[in-house]
Amino acid sequence: MTDQPQPSLYHRVGGHETFVRLVDAFYDGVAGDPELRALYPEQDLGPANLRLRMFLEQYWGGPHDYSEQRGHPRLRIRHAPYPVTPDQRDRWLRHMNAALDSLGLPEPELAEFREYVTRAAAFMVNTFD
Repeated sequence: MTDQPQPSLYHRVGGHETFVRLVDAFYDGVAGDPELRALYPEQDLGPANLRLRMFLEQYWGGPHDYSEQRGHPRLRIRHAPYPVTPDQRDRWLRHMNAALDSLGLPEPELAEFREYVTRAAAFMVNTFD
């Protein structure tokens, strides 16, 4: 018996189209949240949408477009200029979890994704005022 490698989460949840739906739903929430929206300096959320989608696709085993276009993610360094508070972390997670809920993912993949975004959001907090 040979052990076949398990497909990546990217492939198990439906690939590119699923990540487009996820990130679109997430930024719909961000757009309606003035406190969180203030973290995004660009007038249009489109560039942020694209960057997050490419990052998540790459992280979960999809194309490496993010690194090819932007280099190493260096998430904490890239976000350092923006004060990220615990309240903003919680808002970000609320919108991300709502977006995840909208996808109807199987429970194992949903739990894996939630665990990652919870850790990542906590890691980004850099201001406690």
